[in-house]
Amino acid sequence: MGRPGYDLDTQPYAKSIAGSKKIRWDIDADVLRGREFDFSKKFLPDGISKVDRLSFLSEPQQRFLSQIEGRTYASMFGFVERFIVAKMLDISRDHWLGDQVALEALVRFCDEELKHQELFRRLEKMMARGMPDGYEFPWDPNQVAAVVLEKSTWAVMALIYEIELFTQEHYKQSIAQDENLSDLYKDVFLYHWKEEAHHAFLDSLEWSRVNKKITREERDEAIGEVIDLVTAVDGILQKQCEYDIRYFIQNTRQSFFEDQIARMQAVLLEAYRWQYIFSGVEHPKYQELFGQMTTEEQRERIGRALAPLAPHA
Repeated sequence: MGRPGYDLDTQPYAKSIAGSKKIRWDIDADVLRGREFDFSKKFLPDGISKVDRLSFLSEPQQRFLSQIEGRTYASMFGFVERFIVAKMLDISRDHWLGDQVALEALVRFCDEELKHQELFRRLEKMMARGMPDGYEFPWDPNQVAAVVLEKSTWAVMALIYEIELFTQEHYKQSIAQDENLSDLYKDVFLYHWKEEAHHAFLDSLEWSRVNKKITREERDEAIGEVIDLVTAVDGILQKQCEYDIRYFIQNTRQSFFEDQIARMQAVLLEAYRWQYIFSGVEHPKYQELFGQMTTEEQRERIGRALAPLAPHA
């Protein structure tokens, strides 16, 4: 007899395992292959970095700012994956004495995310070798993860699903299409995308499963926690924007007017908010699943919280 509340369709998890085996890659043999970053090219396309909106910057300056954003982009993944692994290990507990296929799928998920963390740690050292000293990314992944994991599982899964959807969106819509980016940088996110695609699939299964176990009142509380998490993410983005613009100015042989600095900060913050918040929450798959699990009133609460962060604001 199965446990109360444990009703699982094994097939989707088996599909994920098959996908994991098929696309499995190695950091050195498949991704790095003995290469270094090409600093004569941008790291992020204009559609993600928004540097083309800063017309007063020269082409080399736009390229350098793109590389700073690309370094921050890789660093962000390296630290958010800390709490992703912790939460997925936590919810795998439900399968320990249940469906072993589902358990294997989540264990593979965590193994791959640990590999991603190692990849991004190594990339940071590689980027540091080719860029001036003074870059700052002061966020401790363990401290951030501890704060995130204090929230309910439903709220944390809402954040995780958003993150893993936007990685796919960025690669498919922008990075893959741009022939003027560093080849190594493109390959990093090609291989990252391959595994994140089936991670997002598992996220949707597990978030839906968690959703069935809670009451409307608990879900209402979780909506408030999601808003807290988004606010915390935005606080990090605002500070990182300041660090990145300061680093850019310190390493650019040009003086900028105050209005130009303000414009750079505004554009960079808009880029970061789109990269890490809106490209995920506005993803059709996110909207569909979130819409299925929430009431109109709950969705309106999220909308009101996000409105001040939106580009038009």
